Amino acid sequence: MISRKILLASGSPRRKELMAMAGLDFTVMPSDVPEIVPESLPQELRSAFLAELKASALSVFHPKELIVGADTTVLCEGKLLGKPGDREEAAEMLRFLSGKVHKVLTGVSIIYNDEEDAETFTSETLVEFYPLSEADIQAYVATGEPLDKAGAYGIQGRGCTLVKRIEGDYFTVVGLPIGELVRRLEAHG
Repeated sequence: MISRKILLASGSPRRKELMAMAGLDFTVMPSDVPEIVPESLPQELRSAFLAELKASALSVFHPKELIVGADTTVLCEGKLLGKPGDREEAAEMLRFLSGKVHKVLTGVSIIYNDEEDAETFTSETLVEFYPLSEADIQAYVATGEPLDKAGAYGIQGRGCTLVKRIEGDYFTVVGLPIGELVRRLEAHG
């Protein structure tokens, strides 16, 4: 069992809920670092890079604490889908994802004691959407749920009705591969 208190460098309510469900002792301390990614960085490495950036920014002020940072990205046909800026952008993303398989990548960075004692990993899950009608899209966007989620949907909410199947870790899609995180924490002692 993990006995140390953890600083969670994320304000995500979903990550907070998953950490609590796993019985971890943690404090939410969002990292307000600007999410600037080098243009030369491959899209598949973006979530790990941002997770590391968030955890590292917090470790500057808490150098001996156990810190967990995370970031989730959605990739479809070479296109990166972040959080939509408004309802129309959310609807555009959902139209684009309709009937397709996309990747959800969640990067996790763990700083155990200092930045020399750290690790970062990425969990990938494939998600296939049903073909969505315009009425499906507008009804879902009207809930407001897509507005704060990468790819404009939340699999753990009403967005579950959009998903035909997944291949991989469900919790990666929610925003934190909690099983793998706990095992890595336990393995580190």
